[in-house]
Amino acid sequence: MSEEKSKSPIAESVHSLASLIEVQVGSVVSRTLVENPAGTVTLFAFDRGQGLSEHTAPYDALVQVTEGKAIITISGKEHRISAGEIILMPAREPHALRCEEPFKMLLIMIRG
Repeated sequence: MSEEKSKSPIAESVHSLASLIEVQVGSVVSRTLVENPAGTVTLFAFDRGQGLSEHTAPYDALVQVTEGKAIITISGKEHRISAGEIILMPAREPHALRCEEPFKMLLIMIRG
Protein backbone atom coordinates (compact mmCIF):
# COMPACT_ATOMS: atom_id res chain seq x y z
CA MET A 1 0.00 0.00 0.00
CA SER A 2 1.46 3.38 -0.99
CA GLU A 3 1.24 6.50 1.12
CA GLU A 4 -0.37 9.56 -0.43
CA LYS A 5 2.07 12.48 -0.68
CA SER A 6 1.16 15.67 1.19
CA LYS A 7 -0.39 18.39 -0.95
CA SER A 8 1.03 21.04 1.36
CA PRO A 9 2.90 23.90 -0.34
CA ILE A 10 5.61 23.51 2.32
CA ALA A 11 6.14 19.75 2.02
CA GLU A 12 9.72 18.48 2.10
CA SER A 13 11.40 21.90 2.12
CA VAL A 14 12.36 24.62 4.57
CA HIS A 15 10.59 28.00 4.48
CA SER A 16 10.55 31.30 6.33
CA LEU A 17 7.00 31.99 7.59
CA ALA A 18 7.40 35.67 6.72
CA SER A 19 8.05 34.82 3.06
CA LEU A 20 4.97 32.62 2.64
CA ILE A 21 2.39 35.42 2.89
CA GLU A 22 2.28 39.18 2.37
CA VAL A 23 0.06 41.87 3.88
CA GLN A 24 -2.18 43.42 1.22
CA VAL A 25 -3.60 46.94 1.55
CA GLY A 26 -7.07 46.94 3.11
CA SER A 27 -7.30 43.15 3.13
CA VAL A 28 -7.15 39.94 5.09
CA VAL A 29 -5.18 37.24 3.27
CA SER A 30 -4.94 33.56 4.19
CA ARG A 31 -2.90 30.63 2.95
CA THR A 32 -3.53 27.06 4.05
CA LEU A 33 -0.26 25.21 4.63
CA VAL A 34 -1.60 21.90 5.95
CA GLU A 35 -5.09 20.43 5.76
CA ASN A 36 -5.96 16.91 6.83
CA PRO A 37 -8.47 15.09 9.06
CA ALA A 38 -6.44 15.98 12.19
CA GLY A 39 -6.62 19.72 11.56
CA THR A 40 -5.35 22.68 9.59
CA VAL A 41 -2.41 25.07 9.67
CA THR A 42 -3.14 28.41 8.04
CA LEU A 43 -1.13 31.62 7.71
CA PHE A 44 -3.02 34.92 7.89
CA ALA A 45 -1.91 38.45 7.01
CA PHE A 46 -4.02 41.46 8.03
CA ASP A 47 -3.57 45.09 7.06
CA ARG A 48 -3.84 47.75 9.79
CA GLY A 49 -7.44 48.11 10.95
CA GLN A 50 -8.56 44.75 9.59
CA GLY A 51 -9.81 41.84 11.66
CA LEU A 52 -12.22 38.97 12.09
CA SER A 53 -15.69 39.49 13.54
CA GLU A 54 -16.80 37.47 16.53
CA HIS A 55 -17.41 33.80 15.75
CA THR A 56 -16.95 30.35 17.23
CA ALA A 57 -15.13 27.25 16.00
CA PRO A 58 -15.85 23.63 16.87
CA TYR A 59 -12.17 22.94 17.66
CA ASP A 60 -9.35 24.46 19.71
CA ALA A 61 -7.30 26.98 17.73
CA LEU A 62 -3.76 28.01 18.61
CA VAL A 63 -2.57 31.41 17.34
CA GLN A 64 1.15 32.11 16.97
CA VAL A 65 1.92 35.72 16.08
CA THR A 66 4.77 36.09 13.58
CA GLU A 67 4.63 39.87 12.97
CA GLY A 68 2.81 42.89 14.37
CA LYS A 69 0.27 43.40 17.15
CA ALA A 70 -3.44 42.69 17.54
CA ILE A 71 -6.20 42.38 20.08
CA ILE A 72 -7.85 38.98 20.34
CA THR A 73 -11.10 38.87 22.29
CA ILE A 74 -12.11 35.52 23.75
CA SER A 75 -15.46 35.24 25.55
CA GLY A 76 -15.51 39.03 26.03
CA LYS A 77 -11.97 39.31 27.46
CA GLU A 78 -9.39 41.28 25.44
CA HIS A 79 -5.86 39.95 25.03
CA ARG A 80 -3.13 42.11 23.48
CA ILE A 81 -0.78 39.88 21.55
CA SER A 82 2.38 40.59 19.58
CA ALA A 83 5.15 38.91 17.59
CA GLY A 84 6.59 35.86 19.32
CA GLU A 85 3.52 35.22 21.49
CA ILE A 86 0.85 32.52 21.36
CA ILE A 87 -2.70 32.16 22.65
CA LEU A 88 -5.20 29.30 22.63
CA MET A 89 -8.77 30.03 21.57
CA PRO A 90 -10.82 27.22 23.11
CA ALA A 91 -13.41 25.32 21.08
CA ARG A 92 -16.92 26.80 21.07
CA GLU A 93 -15.83 30.03 22.83
CA PRO A 94 -16.69 33.23 20.92
CA HIS A 95 -13.60 35.04 19.69
CA ALA A 96 -12.67 37.98 17.43
CA LEU A 97 -9.52 39.74 16.26
CA ARG A 98 -8.64 43.33 15.36
CA CYS A 99 -5.28 44.63 14.21
CA GLU A 100 -3.54 47.76 15.45
CA GLU A 101 -0.89 47.50 12.72
CA PRO A 102 -0.06 45.12 9.87
CA PHE A 103 -0.20 41.67 11.42
CA LYS A 104 0.68 38.07 10.55
CA MET A 105 -0.25 34.92 12.42
CA LEU A 106 -0.11 31.18 12.12
CA LEU A 107 -3.40 29.49 13.09
CA ILE A 108 -3.27 25.83 14.09
CA MET A 109 -6.73 24.27 14.31
CA ILE A 110 -6.74 20.92 16.11
CA ARG A 111 -9.71 18.64 15.43
CA GLY A 112 -10.60 16.11 18.02
